[in-house]
Amino acid sequence: MSSVGKVTPELGVADIAQSRHFYRHILGFRLVYDRPEEGFEYIAYEGCELMLDQIGVGRSWATGPLEPPLGRGLNLQLEVSSVTPLLERLAHAGIALYLPLETRSYRVGDNEVTQRQFCVQDPDGYLLRFCETT
Repeated sequence: MSSVGKVTPELGVADIAQSRHFYRHILGFRLVYDRPEEGFEYIAYEGCELMLDQIGVGRSWATGPLEPPLGRGLNLQLEVSSVTPLLERLAHAGIALYLPLETRSYRVGDNEVTQRQFCVQDPDGYLLRFCETT
C-alpha cells in the first residue's frame, strides 16, 4: 500500500460500481486499497490519487444537498505522461469529452508551460482535466 498523498480528493459517488467501471476499467486507474463494506476505493493512475466514497454507505461528508452533477465548480487537474491512451479508452467506450483536446500555454511565475489537455466528466459529473506537459 502506498502512503496517502498530501492532498487526496475524496469524491462522493452515487454508485461505487459505476465509478469503479469508469475509473478502473475505462480510464485504467489501479486499485490501491478498498473497503467494500463502506463503498470505498482508493485508486491511482501515474501518481494521481483519488478516493471514491459511495454516498450513504460509509461516512457522509456532505455539507449541503447532493444534487447531480456533483463537483460543480471543481476542476481536478491530473498530470499524466501521455493523454493519448486515455483519449483512446474514452473513445472506445463512447464517452464524450467535456472539453476536446487542446494545446494551451500558461504563465507559471516567469516561465511559460505548454500542455496538451482535455476534460471529461465522470459518472457523477466531477470534471477531470487530464494534461501532459509538452
